[in-house]
Amino acid sequence: MLPVAYSVEIITSFNDVLATDWDALTDGTPLLSHAFLSALENTHCVGTGTGWSPHPIIVKQGEKLLGAMPLYLKSHSYGEYVFDWAWADAYQRGGLDYYPKLLAAIPFSPITSARLLSKRVETQLLMIEALENALHSNQLSSAHVLFPDEASAQHFEAAGWLKRHGVQFRWQNKNYANFEEFLATLSHNKRKKIHQERKKIQNVGVTCKWIKGDEITESAWDFFYQCYSNTYREHHATPYLTRAFFSEIGKNMPQHILLMVAEIDGKAIASTLNIVSQSTLYGRYWGATQFVSGLHFELCYYQAQMFCIAEKITYFEGGAQGEHKLARGFEPRPTCSYHKIAHPDFEVAIKKFLMRETDGIAAYTSELEDRVPFKSKVLGS
Repeated sequence: MLPVAYSVEIITSFNDVLATDWDALTDGTPLLSHAFLSALENTHCVGTGTGWSPHPIIVKQGEKLLGAMPLYLKSHSYGEYVFDWAWADAYQRGGLDYYPKLLAAIPFSPITSARLLSKRVETQLLMIEALENALHSNQLSSAHVLFPDEASAQHFEAAGWLKRHGVQFRWQNKNYANFEEFLATLSHNKRKKIHQERKKIQNVGVTCKWIKGDEITESAWDFFYQCYSNTYREHHATPYLTRAFFSEIGKNMPQHILLMVAEIDGKAIASTLNIVSQSTLYGRYWGATQFVSGLHFELCYYQAQMFCIAEKITYFEGGAQGEHKLARGFEPRPTCSYHKIAHPDFEVAIKKFLMRETDGIAAYTSELEDRVPFKSKVLGS
């Protein structure tokens, strides 16, 4: 009997794939799970009218799912954390349409993880071929793969895609017994400043509590969403995520959800959402209903570091931007993205731009590494 041939398809909903089949292919990153991606779709954070149209690639052999890629057709560049607005502007000035474009990423999440979801190299290469075919057959400007892990990145590199370098900040729990043991690894000045910041918070009566998935009530989600929306309002922006989205992930992936809430005299004044895996805590969203100096650092960084220490979680991903994280024990780490530009002249121009940008990123990263706050004896540990 002849073996069943592979079939490669671009579908229009994550719900067209069984959750168990999708999750069996992932690297365990909660934000890459079917529960997370389908929640975005089910609660209208992506889909019609959002500029994010789900188009995941799937590879099957008969009825067996062998591979998948989280893919979207985008009509803008919001919510990506790899900024290509200048490229879009150049296309427009050249009389060409930059949008729509194809984007392989986790929406609104600058999280490094697998993008070619398969354990088979042959299947991974089929998905890259399908992505390139979709780009050309639909006469689109470009395709972009954001924050791929090393295993996925090597295949796009080999396929000749343009590589863009970036940098983020990550804190590592080096088997600390408690928060003070971590602080002891910092320089005197940095340790003193953190103690001062935390003392101010305590003096105004702020207390913080951790609420895990199943313990999160709808009223707690209501307050968090109020805080989350306030953050966007302060920046004159509209929230990407709907209130219903948070209830859905709280219901469908509670083991990965952690809310932290700050209170004064029993009244909640701030909240932050973290996503948790066995090895990593992902800091995602925060907001407050009143200003307290230093509260952001306490709730978003120090409490998260203490949680990692208590739960023996190795990494705390601080997300995009934020050099202030350095002073709080975070270290720079490289990220990357890959880009396929359909127009040959623009491809050449963007390639030259990326070469210049790469030099700048290398110099910036070197400068950041010189500014890490640790005592010299623990550098490189």
